[in-house]
Amino acid sequence: MTQVTNIPYDALEVGQQASLEKRVEERDIQLFAATSGDNNPVHLDADFAATTLFKERIAHGMFSGALISAAIACRLPGPGSIYLGQSLKFTRPVKLGDTLTVKLEVLEKLPKGRVRLATRVFNQNDEQVVDGEAEVLAPRSEQTLSMPALPNVTIG
Repeated sequence: MTQVTNIPYDALEVGQQASLEKRVEERDIQLFAATSGDNNPVHLDADFAATTLFKERIAHGMFSGALISAAIACRLPGPGSIYLGQSLKFTRPVKLGDTLTVKLEVLEKLPKGRVRLATRVFNQNDEQVVDGEAEVLAPRSEQTLSMPALPNVTIG
């Protein structure tokens, strides 16, 4: 198990940053479709996707949103964070095989333990694919936790 230490509100500083990287695989698209119920053929059907402006299958927009959630929960501020809100703008499509990097930055410390974060996602070409901001309730105290292993899921 991986050990993760969160960053409590009092230790957060404006400008502080963290990141998370993930390669988008076929399995991710299949699992996200099954979990969300979003079976839009632009995500799942190569023949259909070839007729769209993207010319190929793309990942669900909210897949990138889910990666932002993971970065907040596991990196900055980390375990114990409460996700309060998120704005997202999808600026480019995410394609299978892309390597995404979520970049978080503390923009502002707000009253009552809340923090405003920049939430940006870039592909392997350093092209921004998502721009947004989140409001998070930061943990009050520092904790080091053992993160549970991700479940082993079989498709089909």
